[in-house]
Order: sequence, then C-alpha cells, then structure tokens
Amino acid sequence: MKFIITLWISKLVAIAVNLIDRNRGSNYAGKIATRLMPDFVRHFKGIDYNKVIFITGTNGKSTTTNLVYHSLTAAGKRVASNLEGANMMGGVATTLIKNSTLGGKFNKEYLVLEIDERSLPAIRKVLPAGHMGITNLQKDQVQRNGDPDFILRKFRSAIGKDMTLYLNNEEPRSKALEDCAGKSIYFGAAANEKTYESHDFYDVTMPCPKCGHPISYSHYHLASIGTFACTHCGHRSEEKPDVLAEDIDFAGKTFRCGGLVWSYPYANPFYIYNYAMDIAICRNLGLSDETIRDGIACFVNPAHRREVLTYRGKHIHYLRMKQENPETLQSALDTIAEDKSEKAVFMGMYEVKDFLPYYSNSFYFFDCNFAPIAKTPVERYVVFSTTVCYDTANRIRYAGAPEERITVLDTEDIPTILAELDKTKTNNIYFLTGMKPYKELKKYFKQGGGTNG
Repeated sequence: MKFIITLWISKLVAIAVNLIDRNRGSNYAGKIATRLMPDFVRHFKGIDYNKVIFITGTNGKSTTTNLVYHSLTAAGKRVASNLEGANMMGGVATTLIKNSTLGGKFNKEYLVLEIDERSLPAIRKVLPAGHMGITNLQKDQVQRNGDPDFILRKFRSAIGKDMTLYLNNEEPRSKALEDCAGKSIYFGAAANEKTYESHDFYDVTMPCPKCGHPISYSHYHLASIGTFACTHCGHRSEEKPDVLAEDIDFAGKTFRCGGLVWSYPYANPFYIYNYAMDIAICRNLGLSDETIRDGIACFVNPAHRREVLTYRGKHIHYLRMKQENPETLQSALDTIAEDKSEKAVFMGMYEVKDFLPYYSNSFYFFDCNFAPIAKTPVERYVVFSTTVCYDTANRIRYAGAPEERITVLDTEDIPTILAELDKTKTNNIYFLTGMKPYKELKKYFKQGGGTNG
C-alpha cells in the first residue's frame, strides 16, 4: 500500500511539473518518491529485466541512449527511456512513474536508461538490468569521481553473471570488465583517415587496469582509445570484435559493417563508437541489420552540441562541450581542425559550479591534441574567463600557435568578449565554450542580429 500511495503522489507531482514547464523538473517526481520510499523502483511490476538496457560510461551516454531508443522505436517496439538525461535514481524513478499504470505495472516492452556512473551500483540493486553498454571510462568530474579506476571498481561491484555487457574494444578500462559478466559483446572501429599515432611530449602512459603494467597503443582513434595491448599480461583489443565499423568514410558519411554499407548523420570518430554500440545492442536484442541501419540513417540527436549562427555578417560555428574531460574537448578541437580555411577561434573555459568544490582544473587540456588547429590558418585566438584563460592560452601556445595571435581576456563580460569579433577580419568564427556561458552568449548573438543558419 505504501508503494501505491507513493506512486499516486509522484504521478500527481509529475503532472503538475509538466503543466508548469515541461522542459524542467525531469526528475522531480522521482526524487520525491525515492525520499518517501528509498527502494521505490524495486516495486514496479511487469518489467522484463532481460529487456532493460543500461547505457553508462564517461562520454557518449546520452547519444547512445537516444540511438538505442530510436532504433527500437523505429522497429515498432514500445520503449520507455530517460531521454531528458536525468540519469540518477530520481530520473530512473521518474521514467517508471511516467510509464506505469496506477497499480504500478510497467506499460512498455523495453526500458532503455542512461545511468550515471557513480549511481550504477545503487540503481542495479533495485533494477537488475540484463544488458549494459559501457561507452568508455575516462577522466571526468575529478572533484566528484576522483580517477577512472574508482569508477571501474564501482562497476565491478555492480556487474553479475546474469548480465550481458557491450564493451568498447579499444578502451582498456571498460574492456577489463569482460570477466565480470556472463557474456561480453565487443564493438569497435577499424583504422581510418583520422587514426593517429601519438608521441607527444605530454603523453602519459596508461597503466593496465588488470595488472598495472604499461598499456601500448598501436594507434589511436581518440585520446586513450585505440588498438591496445598490455606490455605484460594478455589484456588487449580483440582482433575481430563482434561489431566492427570498417571502411569509414567521414566525408561521405558511410562505413561498412556485417557486409552492409551504413549511412550515418554525424561524422566524427566519437560518433562511430556510438553507432557501433547501437548495432551491438540491437543485434543481440533480435533486430536485423537492415532495420538498425535504417534507424541510424534517419537519427536526429537532440543532444548534438554544434550550432551555426550568423552575427553581424560573421559566420559563427558554436561548439559547446561538457567541460570536465578530454574526450569531448578533443571532439570539438577535431571539428575546428577539419576546417582548413582561415578562421578565428574563441575559447571560453569557465569554472564549473555544479557542486562544491568548484572545478577549474585544466589538466585534461594536456590529454588533447591542439596541434592540428595550429597547423591551419588561424587569424587569431581569443581565450576568455576569469579562471583558466591563461592556462588555455599556454596550451595553445605549446601546440605551436604564434604568441602574438593569442588574445587573453581575463573576464566573463560578454560585451567585452564580443567586442573582439569586430576586431577580427575573417568572417569564419569558431566559438568553443562549456555549457555554462552558452545561453547568455546565444542571447547576445540574437540581440546583435544573429540568426540560425
């Protein structure tokens, strides 16, 4: 009876939140429910745990969750998912509240959930998912997560032999979880035009997550992701993973997999792994390659973080990123480096104030490769913020950018920042910031006559 009363209260809260502002409060009902009843999620009926899929890891959770949801619904399946990105216990509870009857019976077939890394053990105790895809385990939110090995230990405690894992074949930490599960399915990407070797001064050897000896990479697709082998034990990339994207053509937006040519909408190495995991999961759930391929081809990512604006006659490419790990920064840097024409680059790395202690560490800059941008024609670099603007300037200078082309603005005052646009000759502008300044900057762009397009 306590569960039913809690469920009814939370359903009323969800309705009220939706009436007030459907774009806010995506986990509010679930937060209230789990405060009233900590094991609330455990009591829902009608859930087939072999049709519950967790998507977790450092980067790519939201995109892959949206992809799997899209592929299953395009195939005619009834799916519930926390697409708003509320990925802790409250968000999971809210998803179930919105997709259940008044008696607490789950009313969909599949449940696809993005799961926060630290929350995984607690959530799996009350919702024993049969499937889990792990994108990668990288440096992220160090004020909260410490180091990736801390998250690795949490994952090991949450995985059982009743679970199927979908593991990144080219990421050593997540692949090290293969021994914990009843079944492991591997996905990866073949060498391609964006594959690279790295012998940079700032490179740091990665310890093997199984034995602690150095990991050796034959090549990289992304920072710390590529074909690898431990120099001591047998931990290594599979020679033939279950799902392998081959013949990757970024310009034509195609790759080959399972004898088929696949078209895809978003072209960078980061997305290839999202597509490969989607194929691995949906294949194992019984979808045909043709059905999955059709879903990927028409996929629109609501979480895509690139926007094109015009402002006072200038073409603004706005790239916003999660400003706490190297992989999302590298993806943005790669996008800028692809443009071989003259441009100006504006970068604003701010202090992250989501919880104490506030985050202004810039160590992850040195895990990224800024040099390809410096090798293209850049009229000027403008770096701004009141926290790490000088760190940003130094990292660009260390990559080979001429010091006289770097302007440092120790401010977060938007009119001051945008005044530099008027001093820039080129009309081809890249703006790269974290999520915090995006809304305010975009508002100023629109006030200055900016339009999408």
